[in-house]
Amino acid sequence: MLANGAHSHMNDESCFIDERPAVTIEDDSDRYRAPALDKGLDILELLARIDGGLTQAEIAKALGKSPNEFYRMLDRLVRRGYVQRQDGDRFYLTLKLFGLAHYHAPVRRLVSFATPLMREFSNRAEQACHLAIFDRGSVVVIAQQDSPTYWGISIRVGAQINLFNTGSGHILLAFRDEKQRQMMINEQRRQQDQEDDRPPADLDERLRAIRDKGFETMDSLQTNGVRNISAPILAMDGNALAALTCPYIQPVNPNAPTYDQVIDHVRDAAKQISETVVGTVDSAEL
Repeated sequence: MLANGAHSHMNDESCFIDERPAVTIEDDSDRYRAPALDKGLDILELLARIDGGLTQAEIAKALGKSPNEFYRMLDRLVRRGYVQRQDGDRFYLTLKLFGLAHYHAPVRRLVSFATPLMREFSNRAEQACHLAIFDRGSVVVIAQQDSPTYWGISIRVGAQINLFNTGSGHILLAFRDEKQRQMMINEQRRQQDQEDDRPPADLDERLRAIRDKGFETMDSLQTNGVRNISAPILAMDGNALAALTCPYIQPVNPNAPTYDQVIDHVRDAAKQISETVVGTVDSAEL
């Protein structure tokens, strides 16, 4: 995402590029050197340390090369989604590398910790629920729990849903910093590859309201009669690791938990999952 007014002139305190040079492979005894790969990795490692992005000339200067040496590599990194070009000529690292890590141990740990608490929620609330994370331009469902009753709405694991018009997407955006939010929005639009896939005009206002109350409730824009109740799974740094969502259906049974009670159950379950995963799953891993 875009930093809050962030920029990265070479003399900024935030950069210190010349004091932290990228590590390059210079060992002549390495028989299997791949200079192009090394060049790409050097760029990724450099951009990972910079908040405000860098121009092609700044990247070349930091790595002790000429700008022309990096033109093709930067173009490929942009086309493959690892680097994003913004502000005209400034390059930023995207979340794609973090997305690749989603298929790694951190997601498995998150699911293993969340599953029993999601089951407990469903039994108490008599509703279904699912857990979603942001992965390379999409909100992806990584776990789901059916309702213990005869009826319920469930979303299959692996389903990709929209960032802008779902409760899960709103939660994942609301509980990230501004830079991460903008990056997620840009990745969503690039993934959808549609000019009309723009965030709603009132999105910022809505996200502020979500942060203030700590959860989201909204009518489903995909299924009539369903109201989504979503709450964040928070890391120690306050960023959202995931979103827990209940696709609430009004039961006929008068003894079933009320809508307000289900909201409380969602928030309690999200809090318990957050407390369980703190120290074992970090927001940087997801």
